[in-house]
Amino acid sequence: MSTKKRILFIAQEMSPYLELSDYAAMVNKMAIKSNEAGLEVRVIMPRFGIINERRHRLHEVVRLSGINIVIDGDDYPLIIKVASLPNARLQVYFLDNEDYFKRKTVFADENEEFFDDNAARAVFFCKGALETVKKFGWPPDIIHCSGWMTSLIPMYLKTAYKKEPVFAHSKIVYSLSPNSFKEKLGASFIKKATISNQIKEKDLELFKEGTNSALNKGAGKYADAVILAGEKVEKKVVDELKAEKGKIIVPYKKDNDDLADYLALYNQLLGK
Repeated sequence: MSTKKRILFIAQEMSPYLELSDYAAMVNKMAIKSNEAGLEVRVIMPRFGIINERRHRLHEVVRLSGINIVIDGDDYPLIIKVASLPNARLQVYFLDNEDYFKRKTVFADENEEFFDDNAARAVFFCKGALETVKKFGWPPDIIHCSGWMTSLIPMYLKTAYKKEPVFAHSKIVYSLSPNSFKEKLGASFIKKATISNQIKEKDLELFKEGTNSALNKGAGKYADAVILAGEKVEKKVVDELKAEKGKIIVPYKKDNDDLADYLALYNQLLGK
């Protein structure tokens, strides 16, 4: 049995599959560097419709597919696909669903109108990612989330999934990116995000505005460590997180090719 420590990256974008911002390349780099540093690495991301399955050699993992994700009383089948990251021996898993991810744009339509179901899509992805890990039976020592679409995961791990053995020793890192949308996720967001009776109203308090800022604030609160993932991250959110006792904050560095700060953070969380 492998004695390697395990790190799971849950990201809304990653090179070469989807590049919405510069951070897509950073996620790729973090995964490869972690792998080279002797960690066992896996990545989970959404299978947005603009990701070319043939070019990137995605194929369905039949033994993992077949999970149904319930959101606000409705069932949505979760399809899981996998590809090998080019030039690295690690697996990238893609979460797919006909209703949420087949469209050929990511978060807005051709007229740049924010999709009115982005709240449900985020909940589906966050819950689907954690259910996928349960199905793996692969307990991660570190879960590193990046992108607003992953922002509910730190809270879910501390509430609805708190007693799941697979997450018993998981430390949570959240990459706090600059705000990328100005809209709100809508009035039904909190209802949809309440995926378990173990989640109380107070647990979702920071998220309830449904803004990009609120999502970052909520994710940062529940994460064990926060990485500042850009020069233009919201100062007010960062200041609030810095005021929290015991919160580890890794500052943004423009020239960060060796990712030494990130690897040092992982080692710190692993108790090395």
